[in-house]
Amino acid sequence: MGRVIEPRKHLVVGADAIRVSEGRTRRSQWPDQRVPPGSESRARTQGFSRNLGDPAVSADNISGEGNHVKRTQARRGVPPPKGAKIWHRAVPPTEGNEGPREERPEVGAARISDESGEPGRRDPLERRGCRITEPLKGKTMDAKESSNVYTKQQRIAELARIHPEVAFTSLAHYMDLDWMKEAFRRTRKDGAVGVDGVTGMEYGENLEANLQNLLDRAKSGDTYKAPPVRRAYIPKADGTQRPLGIPTFEDKLLQRAVVMLMEPIYEQDFLNCSYGFRPRRSAHMALETIWEGLMSMGGGYVLDVDIRKYFDTLGHEKLREFLDLRMRDGVLRRLIGKWLKAGVLEEGCITHPETGSPQGGVISPILANIYLHEVLDVWFKEEVEPRLRGRAFLVRYADDFIIGFSREEDAKRVMEVLPKRFERFGLTIHPDKTRLVAFRKPKMLRDPSGGPGHFDFLGFTHHWGQSKKGKWVVQRKTAKARMSRALTAIGDWMRKHRHLSVREQWRTINQKLVGHFRYYGITGNSKALSRFRHAVGRRWRGWLNRRSQRARVNWIRMNKLLDRYPLAPAICYASKLRPQRP
Repeated sequence: MGRVIEPRKHLVVGADAIRVSEGRTRRSQWPDQRVPPGSESRARTQGFSRNLGDPAVSADNISGEGNHVKRTQARRGVPPPKGAKIWHRAVPPTEGNEGPREERPEVGAARISDESGEPGRRDPLERRGCRITEPLKGKTMDAKESSNVYTKQQRIAELARIHPEVAFTSLAHYMDLDWMKEAFRRTRKDGAVGVDGVTGMEYGENLEANLQNLLDRAKSGDTYKAPPVRRAYIPKADGTQRPLGIPTFEDKLLQRAVVMLMEPIYEQDFLNCSYGFRPRRSAHMALETIWEGLMSMGGGYVLDVDIRKYFDTLGHEKLREFLDLRMRDGVLRRLIGKWLKAGVLEEGCITHPETGSPQGGVISPILANIYLHEVLDVWFKEEVEPRLRGRAFLVRYADDFIIGFSREEDAKRVMEVLPKRFERFGLTIHPDKTRLVAFRKPKMLRDPSGGPGHFDFLGFTHHWGQSKKGKWVVQRKTAKARMSRALTAIGDWMRKHRHLSVREQWRTINQKLVGHFRYYGITGNSKALSRFRHAVGRRWRGWLNRRSQRARVNWIRMNKLLDRYPLAPAICYASKLRPQRP
């Protein structure tokens, strides 16, 4: 269990246990005198750094306007020209001018207040004076978000980074009306509606009143009741259906506000092997890590693992134990508990499952990442890797992950112990979909042993192939199941909307094509993109032929139509060879 920060009520001003007051300006003891530009008081007020000289030239010795002695020379200790007059101007004494510069806090730096309320030494958490080139809350920066919300997230992230073993007990006070407005802005307005049927546009008609009411109910305790989620199903690649839980829009908004508080904390804890549902991380980054790992090892053995019904079997008790390590805020924990216990409405009946988190809620992805972070990521890094004889790497995207090994005996040992590890936490490894692939580099163009294996991950088939220079490299292409599923989906849309005008169909089809190319358009997958584009054109011609009994669109007419309404070009948007925008 982590050490708990117990906040003092009179000290909670932007942190849980530390009160940080911005640089204060003392009123000058000489009110009739004009404060010179180089004094510390004015520098604090305007936010500039101090403009004091070296001990050789005091701040009280500043050249007058009639003399041409440069102020920069005085600061550097350069003696004035011979015969120049030095005007001694009285400067009001300011705080800290009596001692050496290195013994004083930086100008404008925050100060820690002790129990007596007196300003103390410089606050080490407020990195004033040093340039921070990256947001500390873990790459969650958004250009449109409110500066107030971003400042709070920066503060939480800094505390979480400095105190990795601390459990936060006071976070709900960060949620105010501005925080809820930012959460509303980040929540999708065109998503599926919940059991109440309220859309995002309808909720935004009286936004401030609705947000204030929701905020009061969420913080008051038992006033807020989590409504049940609406059950929906989507088809999977293997022909089965994936159950989803669609919460109400108000629930989505409140979950988004809680996620905005949790992300700055857990982004400091999550390891680099995790890529799913994290800000500033994508599936393309996971694919690139796999490519680099396999190429650096020259191939090896890949353990492709599938967790059976992960979101439905996630244990609530273990999840609460994992949350206790970093977050013990009563308001947030009570809200998460209500969402986990919220029922599922299906065909008029409400059921209350004892395990799992509804897949489709805003809070579910980060809870799933926290669970597997403790079950898999930390365990693999701290316990598995030190015991291996060869090299290994782990890449996880939500509940899908692979492990690459350079030695076969290491892969077999981990494959044997992995189901036992997951069983301790209520999870089950799918025995049929989990396999060990011998992903070795081919020794010759035609290997008598049957050639190297291949595996599918994140919609791509990874295999060995020869580059233009004749070298063996790891190549990726669109998986057959994903290709057929995408063509089926776009064909269904054409069937339902074949009576629209050709221009309207063309616009929507191109939008779908560009969306497909932006994800599957990686280095080496241009042939699959061209095949997909050609197949879409053939299906479009087929459904245009079925608009009526008189419709006859042969390929001569279709080519003329494509000249007027061309399909989007097959561009590899995510290719490493494509020049990126600055």
